[in-house]
Amino acid sequence: MTPLVAAAQTDEGAKLAQRVYDRPDGKDVTSVVTMSLTEEGKPPRVRGMLLFRASGKGGDVSTLIRFTDPADIQGTGLLTLDGADGASNQWIYLPAMQRVRRVDSNRKGGRFVNSDYYFEDLRDRKPSMDNHRLKARERVGDTECEVLESVPTEAGNSVYLRRLSWIDPKSLLPLRVDFFERNADQPSKRLLVTKRELIQGHWTVMDSTLSDLGSGHQTRLTVGKVLYDRNLPESLFTSRALADERVEREFLP
Repeated sequence: MTPLVAAAQTDEGAKLAQRVYDRPDGKDVTSVVTMSLTEEGKPPRVRGMLLFRASGKGGDVSTLIRFTDPADIQGTGLLTLDGADGASNQWIYLPAMQRVRRVDSNRKGGRFVNSDYYFEDLRDRKPSMDNHRLKARERVGDTECEVLESVPTEAGNSVYLRRLSWIDPKSLLPLRVDFFERNADQPSKRLLVTKRELIQGHWTVMDSTLSDLGSGHQTRLTVGKVLYDRNLPESLFTSRALADERVEREFLP
């Protein structure tokens, strides 16, 4: 590959990464989600949860996840505040402890409630945190996608060495993402999107599965209901609201 071709691929990759990030997804969104955890030889563990997300004018993103069932996880919540500068802060609420606990910022690779999602996966990641390169065009199912490679600009800003994303040029949604941790040539996790819908003018992932390629453990997220642009208040994304789920009652879908 000539330096000119490599530079062109890098430039096109950066542009695609920015378009994916800027994809219209509403000022805020409320989702009803079912999380199913499966592993070989065991029945699936099914959990219900609510997800609230709001984007600020300055580029900050706030997300609140609340589990609604079963009883052993009901009330557990995670609050993530992502700044426009790329800094992220997370707090978790465990009902049994009846207190809010800050998630260590270095705990990027910690598994969230024993799922295949790391705490890092639940943060908003700015395009500027990675170097991007357009690799190829490949199909995911019936859709021809652009394959985008993303490598952290700084080794410490991610648990992953790199990511490969198969981007649908129409919806700008990644239909597949391979995550590379300890080996840059062998992915450790893979995300597959199996259903997407256009809701209120926004392309929305409705069914996806994140797989641990080593253990075979899987986390499937299915979305039952989505509502965009409800003017969710800033007060919903606070440690007070995280510790008291009554605050969110009026915003239930």
